[in-house]
Order: sequence, then C-alpha cells, then structure tokens
Amino acid sequence: MSDVKRLERPRSGRVLAGVCAGLANYMNLDPVVVRVVYVLLTIFTCFSGVLVYAILLLLIPEEPNRYQRYNREKRQ
Repeated sequence: MSDVKRLERPRSGRVLAGVCAGLANYMNLDPVVVRVVYVLLTIFTCFSGVLVYAILLLLIPEEPNRYQRYNREKRQ
C-alpha cells in the first residue's frame, strides 16, 4: 500500500458533510480547530463561508467504503 495523502471527506467523525474533518485530516490538525476557524471566518466574512463550504462539498470526494477500498487496493 502506498501512503499517498488524499483530500477526502471521511465517513466517520464528521458533523455535517465532512468538509472540515477532511481538511483537518489532510493538514494533520484537530477537526475542532478547523471547525472553529471556519465558523469564525464565516461570521466575519458576512456568511460567504457557506458558499465556500458548498463548493468544497462538491469538489472533495467522499472516502471510499470498505468494498471500494478493497477493489482499489486489489488493482494496485
């Protein structure tokens, strides 16, 4: 298996759709820190963070389930 770092929305440990948790996992940070920073930035930018969250929700793929993960590893 390769240790390639991927930006993915996790299936566990997410609150809304996993965008902040995925960013936190990718940057090796605590998800709570990323969520607090996101909320503060959203409030101080007149709620434009909601639009950014929606765009990231569409762009960041969801982590594969165990069957998809098995097939991905099998092909490599």
